[in-house]
Amino acid sequence: MAKVLITGASGFIGWHLAEALLACGDEVACLVRKTSRVDRLRTLGVRLAYGDVTDPDSLPAAIADCRTVYHVAGCTHALHSRRFYEVNQQGTRNVARACAQVSSSPVLVLVSSLAAVGPAPEGRMRIESDPPDPVSHYGRSKRAGERMAAEFADRVPTTIVRPPIVLGEGDRKGLDMFRLIDRFGVHVVPALGRERYSVIHAADLARLLILAAERGTRLAPGGLDAPAPRKGTYFAACNEHPTYAELGRMIAVALGRRRVAIVPTPPRAAWVVAAANELVSRLSRRSRYLNFDKTREIRAGSWLCSPQAAVDELEFSVAASLAQRLNQTVQWYRREGWLRAARAAEPSEVETVRPFDEATTGRLPKDTATGSRT
Repeated sequence: MAKVLITGASGFIGWHLAEALLACGDEVACLVRKTSRVDRLRTLGVRLAYGDVTDPDSLPAAIADCRTVYHVAGCTHALHSRRFYEVNQQGTRNVARACAQVSSSPVLVLVSSLAAVGPAPEGRMRIESDPPDPVSHYGRSKRAGERMAAEFADRVPTTIVRPPIVLGEGDRKGLDMFRLIDRFGVHVVPALGRERYSVIHAADLARLLILAAERGTRLAPGGLDAPAPRKGTYFAACNEHPTYAELGRMIAVALGRRRVAIVPTPPRAAWVVAAANELVSRLSRRSRYLNFDKTREIRAGSWLCSPQAAVDELEFSVAASLAQRLNQTVQWYRREGWLRAARAAEPSEVETVRPFDEATTGRLPKDTATGSRT
């Protein structure tokens, strides 16, 4: 039985990871703040360690004797941009430094983001050796966090995993999209909806994180600026890359709806909504997800990444199709009362989404590279 620590365990990704690690027989400790919701973690029977990644003094005791530290904690939306850097940059440095200070350094698996390197180059998916080009404060703060971890790579064996959109049970951000389709049969897509997106279910991401800890390559001395910058980094994604419209139709099927109205939003409308949310955030002192920073990402193009390195080096594969994962998520939402009573879905209506090209270039099939519907 190995002792492991998860930071940010009260989030839905951390909860899925805790479940997966317990199933592997590990002794799981979860770093949580005193204000965190921990009911689901208590149900799992993990050990709670109270602390905060922005408080370096709270970390050494939690990390002591751990074989692996999964650094999942992060800030995804904030009232002020400086909060991104306090948590995603400085918080990561605090965790990496604490790992370096213990007598036997644990393996550090950093959960970064596709946003840390930016949207896909025209016509193909991102691969690990591509130069980074983040377009938002969130993305730049996650990239800065990767650099903080790399500073300690000569003392702490470190692997970075960059997920794209993460869906699954317990996800409150994605719930709004499910609710709009369920209640009104409406799915709002940015502009013409031609952009494509990589996605992954939280349970599949958890499995990849465990594989990365067990057999992943580590950041080389010199870290992300080494001659082989892809070493020690992996993208996480399933082998389907829907447009936002296709994703909405698949969710509609999972919800039991025969049809969903796809409503494109002109670029100006997206900025108007973002401006309104920024104003409400300032007045209420509570951040909203769809703000200027998130809109910059939405307007940046397709967000695609190839998981081929993880497939080749870690033998990673997803356990179920995207349609199955969406059905699974809807069923969980229903059971928990997050969505209303079930409809009868018809599997024959599930929309097929073209898988990625398994060549190492991560190149898209010709008809999907332009964003045309498959």
